[in-house]
Amino acid sequence: MTYPIRNIAIIAHVDHGKTTLVDQLLRQSGTFREHQELEERVMDSGDLEKERGITISAKNTAVLWNETKINIVDTPGHADFGGEVERILKMVNGVLLLVDAAEGPLPQTRFVLKKSLGLGYRPIVVINKIDRHDARPDDVLNEIFDLFVNLGADDDQLDFPVLYAIGIKGIASLSPELDEGGDLTPLFETIVSHVPAPETNYEKSFKMLVSNVEWNDYVGRIAIGRVEQGVVKRNQSVVLLSREGEVKEKARVTKLFTYNGLEKVAADEGRAGDILALAGYEDTGIGDTLTDESDLNPVTYYDIDQPTISMFFRVNDSPFAGLEGKFVTSNQIRDRLIKELRTNVSLRVSPTESPDVYRVAGRGELQLSILIESMRREGYEFAVSRPEVIIKEEGGNLFEPVEEVIVQVPEEYASRVIDILLMRKGIMESMTQELEYNRLAFKVPSRGLIGFRNEVLTETKGTAIIHQQFFDYEPHRGDLPGRKSGSMVALEKGVVTGYALEGLQDRGQFFSETGSEVYAGQVVGMNSRSDDLLVNVVKKKNLTNHRAAQSADTVRINTPLQYSLEQCLEYIEDDELLEVTPKSLRIRKKFLDHNLRKRKK
Repeated sequence: MTYPIRNIAIIAHVDHGKTTLVDQLLRQSGTFREHQELEERVMDSGDLEKERGITISAKNTAVLWNETKINIVDTPGHADFGGEVERILKMVNGVLLLVDAAEGPLPQTRFVLKKSLGLGYRPIVVINKIDRHDARPDDVLNEIFDLFVNLGADDDQLDFPVLYAIGIKGIASLSPELDEGGDLTPLFETIVSHVPAPETNYEKSFKMLVSNVEWNDYVGRIAIGRVEQGVVKRNQSVVLLSREGEVKEKARVTKLFTYNGLEKVAADEGRAGDILALAGYEDTGIGDTLTDESDLNPVTYYDIDQPTISMFFRVNDSPFAGLEGKFVTSNQIRDRLIKELRTNVSLRVSPTESPDVYRVAGRGELQLSILIESMRREGYEFAVSRPEVIIKEEGGNLFEPVEEVIVQVPEEYASRVIDILLMRKGIMESMTQELEYNRLAFKVPSRGLIGFRNEVLTETKGTAIIHQQFFDYEPHRGDLPGRKSGSMVALEKGVVTGYALEGLQDRGQFFSETGSEVYAGQVVGMNSRSDDLLVNVVKKKNLTNHRAAQSADTVRINTPLQYSLEQCLEYIEDDELLEVTPKSLRIRKKFLDHNLRKRKK
């Protein structure tokens, strides 16, 4: 049975409640049984997504509302995963823009809205979290309207419907005064009435743009996209075209799926306008076209913005190499990076002069750290360099990526945050007062933001809320100050002793604790001065016939710093590497031998 179809993507800044709202849409549409137990944020499927509370990759679902099938795509809100949002927008016919009733439009809101307006979509605006004590729905609505105007929206797009919602309770209304006993019916009705139905030209030959790719151990690669025209049936012969229009593969559709709730449902045919998943094409990639043999013209692919930050992934060559990881060779690391490219369109991987080193470029530190963490959990062992920004040269001038940064910080810390950003070549755009917070807007070079989050959170005692988003390439702003503290570097291999740490703890803070193994050239702590310090942390106490004073047993050693993966990437300098294994994160010098380091310097 065929139903009228609506295809919609939910877009918003990170943490504005997209995935929570999708939970409620699924529940209230009757997709789940009444007493079925569901975990929170059911659309966040990966371990990393659940742990961090963020959406990393776009997910498809579908609900049936009053005989209309609504295909919903939940998109990531973080700027680093903007590539996911860009390609997904080609798969839908409308967008639902979700904005927090207190925070208002933030950098990523601007980014996703700009892409949507460029494709001609007429957004539905939902002002969410209307029950917050600091909610300011009228001001936020004015800010949203101003944003639409700034982005060049036409008259149709400016005439957007507005709803007010408490996503976590599953309530929506056309007015800010919400009925606590209400539901999401007004939202469903607005989607059906406002979002245009997709074109349903069944007479033309089949054509579909691949917007997403999944992997299944039983059927192989699965191509996901919206059928642009025609009808496709299981076992039909279909041609796979590259973005340039070259024939990559000619095969039969072995499996055909549509979406119902969170599940893929096997189907015998798919029609124009619906979102389908097809299996049978091993070489399919995002941006390819699946088409009937009678029409070998590809569907135009929407170009993805280019990466702005790169890192070097290399084989781990430390003395502890191979002790904790399962996959350690350059071939295994290369194969894993190439596999990531199949589903992650905004990444770039390129070889270097060394066969053991690969350059990986992405949208930001978070995107690359998620890749590193995923590989680490799969059993890979490798080393990575400090993130570097990608600088362009045009007409003899250098241009660097600049980001839009918004920091919400208590008033007493505002001047300190301003100092930090100005030192990093930031330019202040605005400063506004919101209840007990100051809201600071800056344009800062991307290289000035490496290590920025740690410093700001330390200076503001963890109270700052930071949002950042790539803005544009601008003329190079000159040299930036480096890290203020040097490193304490281990002199020799062995087990760290409390006796050695006791004599060195006045020199700085340690990363290694008593009883842990270290090797020569490993960074074991942060020096309180700006230069590197060579230390012997494995020194043992000489045994003598004299009894030690009783006070020797009461020495207190400071708790070592436990840095997360992102903090390690922000800490390391150009002459250092981060050794990543399934069990450990170790900071080390590129050249482990002290004399070799001195010669290189």
